[in-house]
Amino acid sequence: MAEMDAKVEQERYFGAARMVAGLTGVSRVFGMARDMVLVPLGTARLADAFWLAFGVPHLFRRLFGEGALTAAFVPVFTEADVTAGPQRARLVLGNTAALLTAVLTALVGLIELGLAAWLLLAPGPPERAYTLRLLMLMLPFAVAICLLALLSGALNSRGHFFYPALAPVLLNLGLIVGGWVGPTVAPGAGQFYFEGIIIVAVGFLHLLPAVWIVRRARMLGPLVVRPVLPEVRAIARKMGPTLVPLSMMQFADLATRVVAMAFTVTAASPHMPLEPGVIRCNYAAGRLYQFPLGVLAVSISTVVFPLLSRYAARGDRDGLRDALTRALRLCVFLGIPAGAGMIVLARPVVAAIFQREHFTGGSDPLSDVSRTAAMLRMYCLGMPAYFAVHVLLRAFFAQKETRGPLIVSSVLGLLNVALVVVGIWTPLRSAAMGLATAVAFSINAVVFGWLIQHKVGRLDWRTIGVSAGRACVATAAMAAAAWWSWEGLGHVPMHRALRLAAAVIAGACVFLAAARFLRCAELSELLRRQSRSG
Repeated sequence: MAEMDAKVEQERYFGAARMVAGLTGVSRVFGMARDMVLVPLGTARLADAFWLAFGVPHLFRRLFGEGALTAAFVPVFTEADVTAGPQRARLVLGNTAALLTAVLTALVGLIELGLAAWLLLAPGPPERAYTLRLLMLMLPFAVAICLLALLSGALNSRGHFFYPALAPVLLNLGLIVGGWVGPTVAPGAGQFYFEGIIIVAVGFLHLLPAVWIVRRARMLGPLVVRPVLPEVRAIARKMGPTLVPLSMMQFADLATRVVAMAFTVTAASPHMPLEPGVIRCNYAAGRLYQFPLGVLAVSISTVVFPLLSRYAARGDRDGLRDALTRALRLCVFLGIPAGAGMIVLARPVVAAIFQREHFTGGSDPLSDVSRTAAMLRMYCLGMPAYFAVHVLLRAFFAQKETRGPLIVSSVLGLLNVALVVVGIWTPLRSAAMGLATAVAFSINAVVFGWLIQHKVGRLDWRTIGVSAGRACVATAAMAAAAWWSWEGLGHVPMHRALRLAAAVIAGACVFLAAARFLRCAELSELLRRQSRSG
């Protein structure tokens, strides 16, 4: 009976991955629409300043929101819910939310004062001063997005995935409206100030429904800073070591953009290796390779984390290992074709989504489309590794293990930055920014996969390998179909977006047919209806 209950529980959580993936897919489509509006806006230097400033509050989100805090919070909250009951879990959530609000408000206030002093005492060139002002404007967004991530983690722990997956749609809708209206209301440099105001306003607005849901579900206890509960102290102790592992990709992206700004050609430094606009191109490439990552990998890790935490809280090592193996099989089955598809269609995807206004195209290797496509191909070499790292980190954190991931991610984060600094001086130029991340994460996945076995026992690598092999065969057929469809329609009078859609659909259909022919178990798991038993 216990084995049957565990099976039903696992099916319920893995089944939720389809719903989360669907809703996340909707939000990512809106996110892509947002980027289609925002990325081509502004001249190269203004856009570089905006996207660099925009990355800082989003790094906060990864550090204190859906990254480190959620990873530390979910296992403790789940354990309190399972062992001490819902009332104790309510107190833990209320205490955590109050402390997070106080700490983030104080931290953002201190940073704002520091930036104001920097602007007054040493503003530097106009591009730097513009970046600092944009950063000051958008920093309060960090408070809203981190609180939303905390409440979403609590909802996920109770099996409520709907609003957490749908919430980004509200933010993206606001930014799309801002991108349309901004150039008219505040042309030139003012359009990015207008967008910054929209970001902060919508950030707090889309937090309100989450607050209402947790209150209605009676999950949120009194919002008190003191006394600090023992569980909340445990969360705080765990957060520090999880900051770097969970935020390595965001650290790498922000560090890469800071390096890019330092090595971009200016009037004072005409011999630098990178041309203006490179930060905007890097952001565009990042958004594209993170699209399948955000829809598929995040969906898997979101639903598997509470499940792994439950197994760990019960001491069920076999269940934890089986769930982790299953999640890794899904990672390779989805990650391999996602990366290959992006590599094959990199240039037409970039051109169809972003090429207009100030985002230049053509055959020039220094055009925005060419630079973005080259970076995107390099990033996508590491796609299966990005998927796997998302899941493996949750397996460590479910068991409250943080030291190993901290050491590995710190070393590889430094390696990533070093590879960028060296690579941009090679013929790769800006494409080295993508290759560095792919190399670092591939090493990361291998090391994590080896280390996790000391905690859960030997994973079923044979089954994972068979899944990867079949996925590679199906992916090869998919890539050929997508490429031939794109090239074959080259002489047909058809809009570029329709031609691209035809190539994507052809590749997807061939992959599904090949996966079915090869009897890939993962395809059946993804298509199987969720059991409603129990």
